[in-house]
Amino acid sequence: METSPQKTVIKYNDKIYSCSTSVAMDLIGGKWKSVILVYLTDGKKRYSELRKLISTITERTLSLQLKQLEKDGLISRKVYTKKPPLKVEYSLTEFGESVTPTLISIAKWGEEVVKKRGEFMED
Repeated sequence: METSPQKTVIKYNDKIYSCSTSVAMDLIGGKWKSVILVYLTDGKKRYSELRKLISTITERTLSLQLKQLEKDGLISRKVYTKKPPLKVEYSLTEFGESVTPTLISIAKWGEEVVKKRGEFMED
């Protein structure tokens, strides 16, 4: 894999990017996408479970980020309607699972940063 900067143009999902890093960051970047994906690495979660785990995210933002992750094929949404109440579960797709090692490495690095330069606080 080539990691040094080269002049290139990439088309992905009908968007134009200057490099593969831009593609990756569009898919998992921002404040919340990678956080949601990390919480889904250990299995399916309902919307309410994700909302409790990510206490600083707004309901609207969580909903929008889940829709974007689903649209990009990183997560799947399964709706159970056989018996009330309606149940919706989110899980990683095979494509979403492919980013898991990278996300775990980022999370571990973040923990080291907090240990050295920050502090863990109770919610």
